This record gives sequence, C-alpha cells and structure tokens, in this order.
Amino acid sequence: MVVWQERGARVVTVTGQLDVDNVAPLDETLRKAAQDGVAPVVVDLSAVTFADSTTVNVLLRAHTALGPALRLATPSAFLERLFALTGLDTVLPLHDSVAEAIDAEPSSPLGADGGDRET
Repeated sequence: MVVWQERGARVVTVTGQLDVDNVAPLDETLRKAAQDGVAPVVVDLSAVTFADSTTVNVLLRAHTALGPALRLATPSAFLERLFALTGLDTVLPLHDSVAEAIDAEPSSPLGADGGDRET
C-alpha cells in the first residue's frame, strides 16, 4: 500500500489480494483519515486482484465514517464485478480515475445510481 497527498487529497493505492490476512493496513489508514478529518480520501483500486468480505466491510465502514469524503477510483475488473453482484456499485462512490475522484464535488451523486460511471 502506498499513501500520498495530491491536490489536497489523501490518495491510497492498494495492490494484489485484499483479504482477512492483509486488509488491516488499509483499514487502519482509512480509520486514521476519518479521525484526522482528512478529506477527500481516494482509494485507488486498479491493481486489486481479489477482495473478500472483510475488504467489503472495511470499505463500508470507511464510507460510513468518511461519507462523501471517501472516493474509490478505478476499481479493477474483479472489484467492478464484485461491487455489481453485491449492489455496492450503487452505494460506494466509484470514479473512473484518481484525478476524477479528487476533483469530484462532495455533493455530486455517487455510484452507478448517480451516473458518475458509465455502464
């Protein structure tokens, strides 16, 4: 996991498999961002090859804690399918790129329901 600042946003890039054994650093980073009042927080998911229910729960808790400050960018094909199958694509704030996620207005509609992503 790599974390950096870009244009006022905290960007978190995660790679590989995210599961019960290794999702804790992402969870801690997102919890700390919520405690610190950091906004926005962009999670780049483009290189995630697998995620389990623990990862889904981490993202949902972060969404609850951060609200519109949490923005998920470039979900991998695996995650797009997972989010679509579970309906999370209508709940979680998905964006086509890190730049788009950084620039998104907090009040803009989120997820496939709101039209941020083309289907």
